[in-house]
Amino acid sequence: MSIKEMKAEEEFTFKAFSEHDFYKEVNQALVNRAHLERGWTVVDVACGSGAITELILEKIRGARDAMVIGVDMSATALRDARTKVAGYTDAMVEFVQARAEEMSERIRQAVDAVVFCNGIHYIEDKCRLLSEVRQTLRPGGVFAFNTGFFDGALPDETKAYYKRWMLKALRTLKREHDLRPEHSKVESRRTLTADEYCQLLTGEGFEIETAEIYPGQVTEQGWIDLSRFSDFIEGTLPGVPLKTASEVLVQSLKETFAELEMNAWPRNWLTVVAARR
Repeated sequence: MSIKEMKAEEEFTFKAFSEHDFYKEVNQALVNRAHLERGWTVVDVACGSGAITELILEKIRGARDAMVIGVDMSATALRDARTKVAGYTDAMVEFVQARAEEMSERIRQAVDAVVFCNGIHYIEDKCRLLSEVRQTLRPGGVFAFNTGFFDGALPDETKAYYKRWMLKALRTLKREHDLRPEHSKVESRRTLTADEYCQLLTGEGFEIETAEIYPGQVTEQGWIDLSRFSDFIEGTLPGVPLKTASEVLVQSLKETFAELEMNAWPRNWLTVVAARR
């Protein structure tokens, strides 16, 4: 990777958003519901900068053979994750640079649990992903995931807020840059319902233990930080250069929050825990 590419990757990461208290609360709820046990081996899929890796370590540390394997495509994110968990000496931590869909090729051992926080909506072939998860888990092993991008994430009372934000962004993009997003709908925008996720899981050999909606409050700064994350930008304004799209989203967001005189918007997260049959 060139220096230019590394700088671009660092500029549009998920790190800032992942440090918000509301995001930590949502993911702590998922980790708690997964009932991870001391001494387990757990895979943290799309581990990013290590925020979830740390939550998992707090559950399994202090017992012989406790281990977390963090998987992510981004070398920059893995570097940050290594730094974040460097102080943990009572559990093993490994990091693997790979796609979620390549999990079973890179992790040869059967593990006790796989955790996937706020990323499953980006996976195009979800059946393939679930097959990979199943191959990686021991029989009875736990698969826990959440997502803030599903059909049901937006409470009815907030839909007008998002519509206002997006209309402002599109008008600004056209007026100031003479650009429009591509009409093709990227995968992160093709949202599934909670029932559809559960049907996928049962069809791929999992038994649903819990499927719940976790309500959260995303602050204005949280939305600003999300608008500086490449995957969100590409999903919201596909085909527009990242820097331009991010600036337009942030500008339009600030205007919308000011007009509405609000400091946070509600958002729902889908939280699912299943066991491999």
